[in-house]
Parts: sequence; C-alpha cells; structure tokens
Amino acid sequence: MKPKPGKIVVISSPSGGGKTSICRRLLTPARRQNGWTFSISYTTRRRRPSERNGREYYFVAEDKFRKLAAKNFFAEHFKVHLYRYGTPRRPLEKVIRSGGVIILDVDVQGAFRLKKTFPQAVTIFILPPSIPVLRRRLIRRGTETAEQRRVRFDNARKEIRLYKRFEYCVINDDLDTAVREVLGIITSHHCRTEHVPAEQIRKLLV
Repeated sequence: MKPKPGKIVVISSPSGGGKTSICRRLLTPARRQNGWTFSISYTTRRRRPSERNGREYYFVAEDKFRKLAAKNFFAEHFKVHLYRYGTPRRPLEKVIRSGGVIILDVDVQGAFRLKKTFPQAVTIFILPPSIPVLRRRLIRRGTETAEQRRVRFDNARKEIRLYKRFEYCVINDDLDTAVREVLGIITSHHCRTEHVPAEQIRKLLV
C-alpha cells in the first residue's frame, strides 16, 4: 500500500516571535518515532554557545554556501539579518514520497519561496502579542549586538505586515497555548475542503 504523502509544515515569525521554541516543543520523542522530523537549515552566521552543528543549523563558510546554492542543493535560500540561510531540498522531497511530517523554522522570505516550490506546504505565522513584548524578547535573549538587534527589529516590523500571506496565524502570548494551537493546525490541515478527493465527492453526489 502506497504511503500517504507527508506534510511540510513551514513555521515563520519575526525575530523574537517564538517560532524556534514552538518547533522544539512540537518535536517530542513520541512524535519523532511517528515520523515527525525537523528540517535543519544551513547558515553562514556564527554558532552561538548553546548551539551544536547539525542540531539547530549546519554552520558553513560563505564560499561553501555559495557552492551548494549553485548545485541547486537548497529548496530556498536568502540573505537574512546580514547572513545567508538555506533549506536543503532532499529531506522535503523524502517526506513527500514516504510520509511523515517535517517542520521548518524559516524566515518570511523563505516561507514564501517554499510555498511556491511546494504548494502543498502548510504555512503558519507566529505573531508576538505586542511590539513592546517583541522588543523585550530580542533584548532579553542577549544573542545579538545592539546593531544586529536593530536590524532584526526593523525587519520584524516589516514582516508582521505580511501576515495575511500565510494560511494560519498564531499569537504567541503563552507558549503552551501557542504550541497547542499549532499542533491543532497541523493535525487538522488535511480536513480543509480543497484536500477532499474530488472522486470521493462525486460518489456522494450520485
């Protein structure tokens, strides 16, 4: 029996919106055993002390990133917040063929490109409850310089205006609630009317 096509779930947000925390909460050991996985992006930015190569990202030099991009290795890639980020193509194609769920934590530009390449992808935008909260989150995490925070905050205000281009939006005021809402979207997305097989509808109308 041919496996059901897998789900590509694209989760995006402005910096400080909480998409990375939500992705981590979604990928429990039990869900991983049931075929859920995480798409690990490539980036040219420096690794933070809490990060490990091959877990949060694959950290590569600029010249290697360019070579991979030239070989069509990435499903999408962009320069974001002064650095380059790219999503490898092969894991997405594998999930489509064999089933399961793959979660992607990407920026807004990457989300739009992925939706164009993989129209079946579920796109979810995580919004902060307010601009002051977003600013506090960026300052509190302490992983960027003042200049990097300024770039990220300026980009965040622009990205929030694009929320209507996503299929779903979740306001991340309380993390537990946001995770439950995202999980509900993923598990019920196949029930959208456009996903009901046309042949099944025709049988009902006979």
